[in-house]
Amino acid sequence: MSEIQANKLSPSSGTALQIGDSGDTITIPSGATITNSGTATGFGVAGTESFYVSKTGSADQTLTNQTYTKMTFDSEGVDTGSNFASDKYTVPSAGKYFFEAQVKGQSSTDSKIQIFVTAIYKNGTMVVRNHNELTAGYEKMISKNVSIVLDLAASDYIEVYCYLGQAGSTTLTVAGDGYGATHFLGYKLA
Repeated sequence: MSEIQANKLSPSSGTALQIGDSGDTITIPSGATITNSGTATGFGVAGTESFYVSKTGSADQTLTNQTYTKMTFDSEGVDTGSNFASDKYTVPSAGKYFFEAQVKGQSSTDSKIQIFVTAIYKNGTMVVRNHNELTAGYEKMISKNVSIVLDLAASDYIEVYCYLGQAGSTTLTVAGDGYGATHFLGYKLA
């Protein structure tokens, strides 16, 4: 093993500088710092894509009993790549993404909700759901969240759906309370 000490490495004119060959391991020791003043390619994606949307207090959404309904969001807190629109997130570049959604459902009268589901859809098809089936006693209000990590291609799209089943005749809504009780978020992991 030998050591080269230099203040600068430059490629020949009109070429690119390569360090190592395929299969080699390049080690950056503990305490060393990599400073980038140019364009970084392939050095991670943390923080490059993220969004957070929610419902506000004036935006309750009425649901049809026993029907999956696409959630609408009227407050956009974060959208780093401007990829959230028309109540869905469209993936800008392939990679691994994390998504989380929470929905707060309520009935207009006491003791009516029997089934409550929050689901995440990819390209129009359910990929994960979390639900309560309240067979012994009914609830007037309930919140449910769901999360998932997905490998996605550019142009895939992600949406949130809710399903409420109720006994009797009542109005079912998804609450917009201004405190994030109903929200949808995601970010790129790698």
